[in-house]
Amino acid sequence: MRWKYNRNLGLTSHYEQSLTTIASKRSINGSWLGECPRSIEGHKPYNGSFDIQPGVFMKARVNGIDLSYSIEGEGPWITLSHSLACDSTMWEPQVKALSAHFKVLRFDTRGHGMSDAPSGEYTLDLLAQDLRGLYDSLGITKSHFAGLSMGGMIGQTFALNYPGFFQSLILADTTSRQAPAAPQMWADRIAAAKANGMSSLVEPTLGRWFTAPYRAANPDVMARFGAQIAATSVAGYSGCCAAIAKIDVTDRLAQIRCPALVIVGDQDQGTTPDQAREIQRNLPGSQLVILESAAHIANVEQPQAFNKAMLEFLKQVS
Repeated sequence: MRWKYNRNLGLTSHYEQSLTTIASKRSINGSWLGECPRSIEGHKPYNGSFDIQPGVFMKARVNGIDLSYSIEGEGPWITLSHSLACDSTMWEPQVKALSAHFKVLRFDTRGHGMSDAPSGEYTLDLLAQDLRGLYDSLGITKSHFAGLSMGGMIGQTFALNYPGFFQSLILADTTSRQAPAAPQMWADRIAAAKANGMSSLVEPTLGRWFTAPYRAANPDVMARFGAQIAATSVAGYSGCCAAIAKIDVTDRLAQIRCPALVIVGDQDQGTTPDQAREIQRNLPGSQLVILESAAHIANVEQPQAFNKAMLEFLKQVS
């Protein structure tokens, strides 16, 4: 299937299938809103005393950009960080379960969703600085953290750069070191996005992210994630590709002292079970869970098993 993205109408295929995705008008539960508000004029730090609308995405000015975020639930903080070419709604299958016990912070990484997408190469240090700026803006001094793929790379980098901040670390379908051929692979994907647009990456990306049986059985999910891929700005995608292509922190993982859980789908070909095992071997005291019948976006393909692993781990460490 070939995909075409229209910023006003959303993603449409040339098979007459029509989808809708308006990035600036969304809520946590998937309903469409009017223009998404800033939290407070000039952005006052969140301290629980002013009105935060559950399910509404707000913006904070941090590290020179506007970063989109949402807050839902009550309890200790947990932060969710999404994959490349997604946005923070990727975590929808986890929010209800987590928000019953935690105050859930989701944010759109620089270059994605409703956050700004400046041109140029990004670094993982820069993306970690964005998150630290968001924490400072909201008055957060401690948080649990869960990141998938690129989100897991941001989490590892943040934990190394800001030791003692994370109370626990969940790293899903991610890597701590790229294979030797990875830089050229990422360069080729950047070139394809710049030459042909993000819609050209929809089908091959979905093929890597989800198993064939799941794709066939869930066309609505494929439509939603296809729309997210197509809606990602070329500048944001390219900037983040440049960042994740350079990750190389395996030999430093022993410096991370918080409890950690590593999760991976058994059919993840992008960040493989062997790469997850490498993280677990090098991260002191960490646990490893391999989910059956799941590829790269394991939190969506196997949400019940993913949530069970997360919640059991968080219960142990909270």
